[in-house]
Amino acid sequence: MLDVDNALIVRLLDLAGIGVFALSGALMAVRLRQTLVTAAFFALVTGVGGGSVRDLLIGAPVFWVQDGAISAVCIAIALIVWLTPERWWQGQLLEWADAVGLAAYAVFGTAKALAWGVPPAPALLMGVITGCVGGTIRDILAGVPSIIVRPEIYVTAAALASGLFLLLLWLGAGTPVAAVVGAVAGFILRGAAIRWSLALPAYRDPKTGA
Repeated sequence: MLDVDNALIVRLLDLAGIGVFALSGALMAVRLRQTLVTAAFFALVTGVGGGSVRDLLIGAPVFWVQDGAISAVCIAIALIVWLTPERWWQGQLLEWADAVGLAAYAVFGTAKALAWGVPPAPALLMGVITGCVGGTIRDILAGVPSIIVRPEIYVTAAALASGLFLLLLWLGAGTPVAAVVGAVAGFILRGAAIRWSLALPAYRDPKTGA
């Protein structure tokens, strides 16, 4: 079991991931000129989507069903976004909010999987699922191309955050250090992809070159 200090840093990563993913979901709904109800729904499913899939896969109680404050936070974030001037949320804020959530939630998902007895390799994948699925659900609901089917670096950033967290734990670093370093590294990679449009090479047919 996690000790008090470790549980605190993991809990903070959890809340950070939920909050910024909920923000990105609400921003998407507002940009699509949707109602407050739709904005709240987008915020909720984006905030808890990845974690819900993770919990179902590892056999844990679905976290937000057990904690009523989480849905309240998502709805409150949606209300703030919906009631404030659009100019406050212009630019690439959605992308940057998503980057923070991706990195923090990837580490948290891996840490929770480890706490539930999942071996390191599948725990890394649980981190990637936790970090990526919420944004994917948001994009599907919004009817826009999902980031995971574009070559721009996204899943790779989540994998870096989860993998570095696991590596540092294996090397003997404490959970707080491993979590912060892993999350920061994932955020930096995703931020670089946003800033400079970094992408992995797309598949080309060896025969046609297309």
